[in-house]
Amino acid sequence: MRTRAAIIRETGKPWEVTELELDDPREGEVRIRFAVSGMCHSDEHLRTGDSVSRLPIVGGHEGAGVVEATGPGVTRVRPGDRVVCSFIPACGVCRYCSTGRQNLCDQGAEMATGLLPGGGFRFHDDAGEDLGGFCMLGTFAEHAVVSQASCVKLDDDIPFEVAALTGCGVPTGWGSSVYVAGVRAGDTVVVFGCGGVGSNAVQGAAYAGAKNIVVVDPVPFKRDKAEEFGATHVFADAASAHEAVVELTRGQLADHAICTVGVLTAEVVSQATAIVGKDGQVTVTSVGRTGDVHVQLAANGLLVGYQRRVQGHVFGKCNPLYDIPKLHGLYRAGRLKLDELITRRYPLDEINQGYADLDEGRIIRGIVVHGQ
Repeated sequence: MRTRAAIIRETGKPWEVTELELDDPREGEVRIRFAVSGMCHSDEHLRTGDSVSRLPIVGGHEGAGVVEATGPGVTRVRPGDRVVCSFIPACGVCRYCSTGRQNLCDQGAEMATGLLPGGGFRFHDDAGEDLGGFCMLGTFAEHAVVSQASCVKLDDDIPFEVAALTGCGVPTGWGSSVYVAGVRAGDTVVVFGCGGVGSNAVQGAAYAGAKNIVVVDPVPFKRDKAEEFGATHVFADAASAHEAVVELTRGQLADHAICTVGVLTAEVVSQATAIVGKDGQVTVTSVGRTGDVHVQLAANGLLVGYQRRVQGHVFGKCNPLYDIPKLHGLYRAGRLKLDELITRRYPLDEINQGYADLDEGRIIRGIVVHGQ
């Protein structure tokens, strides 16, 4: 069948909206008609070249829609099911899935190429070139063929618009605080960067009972929104935040710093390390430019003398098959703000405008609404 999609052909060039040929699903695969796709910064990293991938590629790794067809051997979903796609598949049988670490599923090894677990690619352009879908999804396409391991069934009362965001940004940010950092009641947490992921790190810290949630972001709009999501103090720069944290904690400094800036730099990691106190942890969630050195710290004083830790992770240590429905339950109960994350909706043809708005700090999270 034919489908419209936004693709990256060449690093540094704008998103191209085009028509592609889409194969039928094979063993263990499903075809999804996407209703909504979230516009995560990670896709823009592919376009700018901050992250390296196989090109050309269909963008998008946050998406929700309806299963239209299934290949042989599919047991997880069936045609007509509403689903959200996780950017990390969960096969359920590899070493990591079987030990409760679905976020490290072995099937995620080809996220940057889009090569499906069954082998090969399902998107093809008119010149006969094969295209993968980013994170083995490609949610910037109106239709895509994905592994059943990437699908999580969606209850009827959860709107596609908010469900799409729970495929990456929401669990990554929320889990950064709740699971990776392990924020506890009474803690002081500093979040560097309050966009689509950082807003959820703030929500996660609030959910876990943090006393002080300090946000550092140079964009006034994002600082204002951070307070809606639970931030107790907001600052435009790290120096001002550091001074406040010293006062708030009587010199003990923060328990946690979480890096969720748009592009990670060594300066941000150094600032985050300096703002946590003894036995504090710096959680690195952001993506930096490939090839750059992002962690360069003096062992004496910064780490050894304070017993500080710098921790990376995938997907906020969330298990897709468990935690995505869990987050939907918190949303349903009014404990998690998801509608408020969506600043603007775009048709697929306006995807370049959407990312321009993101780069300029005008939105928290934009979404592509297919069929507009």
